[in-house]
Amino acid sequence: MSLLSLPRSFFSLSLSSPSHAITSRRNRCFSCSLSVSKTSNATSPAILWFKQDLRLDDHPGLLQASKFPALLPLYVLDHRILSRYNDEKLELVLFALEDLRKSLKKQGSNLIIRFGNAENVIKELVLEVKAANVFAEVEVEYHLREIIHVVEETLVRMPSFDRSPEIVLWQTPFYDIKNLKDFPASYDEFEKLQLAVTSPLLPSRLPSAEMELDWGLLPTLDNLKKFVNESPSKLNESWALLKEMSSETILQKQLSKSGKVSLNNSNFKHTKRKRLDKSVFVTQKQNVVGGGTNSVFNALAAYLRYLEGTARDDWQEVHEKLRTAEIRDGASFFALFGPALCLGIISRRRVYYESIKYEKERNAGFLSPFGYSTATVSASADTVCSMEWYWLLLLKSQLSDGGAYPIRIWRWNGYLIQYTVVGNRGPAVLLVHGFGAFLEHFRDNISSISNDGNRVWAVTVLGFGKSEKPNVVYTELMWAELVRDFIIEVVGEPVHLMGNSIGGYFVALVAYFWPALAQSVVLINSAGDIIPAYTSPQFTKVRATSGATWLGARLLLFYLRLALGSIVKNCYPTKTERVDDWLINEMLRASYDPGVLVVLESIFSFNLSLALNYLLEGFEGKVLIIQGMKDPITDSKSKVAMLKEHCPGVVITELDAGHCPHDEKPEEVNSIISQWILTIESRVLSQACS
Repeated sequence: MSLLSLPRSFFSLSLSSPSHAITSRRNRCFSCSLSVSKTSNATSPAILWFKQDLRLDDHPGLLQASKFPALLPLYVLDHRILSRYNDEKLELVLFALEDLRKSLKKQGSNLIIRFGNAENVIKELVLEVKAANVFAEVEVEYHLREIIHVVEETLVRMPSFDRSPEIVLWQTPFYDIKNLKDFPASYDEFEKLQLAVTSPLLPSRLPSAEMELDWGLLPTLDNLKKFVNESPSKLNESWALLKEMSSETILQKQLSKSGKVSLNNSNFKHTKRKRLDKSVFVTQKQNVVGGGTNSVFNALAAYLRYLEGTARDDWQEVHEKLRTAEIRDGASFFALFGPALCLGIISRRRVYYESIKYEKERNAGFLSPFGYSTATVSASADTVCSMEWYWLLLLKSQLSDGGAYPIRIWRWNGYLIQYTVVGNRGPAVLLVHGFGAFLEHFRDNISSISNDGNRVWAVTVLGFGKSEKPNVVYTELMWAELVRDFIIEVVGEPVHLMGNSIGGYFVALVAYFWPALAQSVVLINSAGDIIPAYTSPQFTKVRATSGATWLGARLLLFYLRLALGSIVKNCYPTKTERVDDWLINEMLRASYDPGVLVVLESIFSFNLSLALNYLLEGFEGKVLIIQGMKDPITDSKSKVAMLKEHCPGVVITELDAGHCPHDEKPEEVNSIISQWILTIESRVLSQACS
């Protein structure tokens, strides 16, 4: 496998998955300064495989591929990719492909559009045109990396070529980093490098496409949805319905039954209006920016110039959507442009370039060392820089071979989420960490529980560890919906849900809102109260930020960095030696990530008013409480007494441990959990047989 990036070579690590064998051929990397003849047969055509890079602007792969005598741009309608998209994103794909084909035709080229598995489509096309190279963008998401790997293995096994076709991987180098091995894991250390953002590339001149080929028709939205719905990767109907049942909708119904006031919906409002002729909000919902690259450019120009005002109808529409989407300072940019960025209709580097260009126009060519002059420039530039940081951090985490578990990346609502899975047989188990932690906090639980005959997933939820920390309003309902979607999209079957601290509250919420997803619930020193005679939800959705929360988050972060070691050791009263340098350093590392202050602000607006005894109703006999009795955060004796009195059918195990028994005394906890799963599974089996 080759790898190229412009203007310089970027990685020296192989981009194959850690689980795959690395051959010498696949370990080779090429700088774009090398001539085409050194990497391939220069008389053969090249294939450019578009995936989530649906643009001609700032496209290093297109620049290199255009040096071939013939170039065949290709988009594969692969159900494994498209099934991850909701209906609105499918619409965006079709609009982007339509514009991409028009742009290619203007240069005498075209876009091949074909249905099927990427490996089969590419193999057939390679055989048809005798292509020597297939250019594809580097991906960080696990399912896309797996598809690239399958394509590569398919090409390697092609018997009819003296030299099998080669995949050439490329990426758009936001920063000039020569070796990903040297990329720092701490954002604090990264900032010290003071790396400049590289300049974007203009669209390349392309060789004409004069071959007689079946270029394929662009499907209608209805036909595309039918194709996706009929694919084996599509969720079954009942699970798809679960995803559509938001926690707020369920609470609305509960509140209306009890005659209480509905939730105050302060989130993004989906207001329909008559579509403008030149609207950049092209989908039926009219929520997000879409179309082709020029359409997104136009929307970006309008967004950046919000303070200037405008008489243009299309720009006024952007400004109206901006105001609606600005649920907190700067949040509107990703809300409007996130899908276009994730589909590569515009590059992160181009957004940064245009933002800084406008900032300089406002300030006579200068950039102030004290920050940007407008909130819109700050929102756009900061968002794409943050996205790039996490993209590189998570790519490196997948390429490193030294970890205890295989690291995978899942994209949720446009954000990158880190997870792992160990085991290939037995019941499914999902581990959810507490506040400030990450999946590796289950470092001594994952393999042990897996070795007892289970398949174990652990996820680092949004805002923690190495998962992204975007500028959004963090709520316990949002985190619960993330866990729900992870079970549906990644695990694909009901799980034994296990959570520590606030993670325990998240899994209790999942069990309450979507009980079909939970085989059982294990709460390890869970957050949440026991409220006697609690019969109906008492909940408010308003999460207003204020100057006090802004200041409180910064003071809290300062204190945590100073006293983290002693704080964590207090949570491990019987085995303080478990609080080792690795654990503290990883927590400190995450505290410097961009966006961490936004996450900390959520502490001051947590709403845990849904009582645990209420959430666990209906799960009698399927709830295990593991309670460290020396927890410095909770009065464990009082909580256990309340659980026994108000949660009938709950099994309680008391341990001589603190707030994190799973990590303080992993052997004891692992044994308890494995026995619990065995008991539940045996009960399910006996019920099925009776």
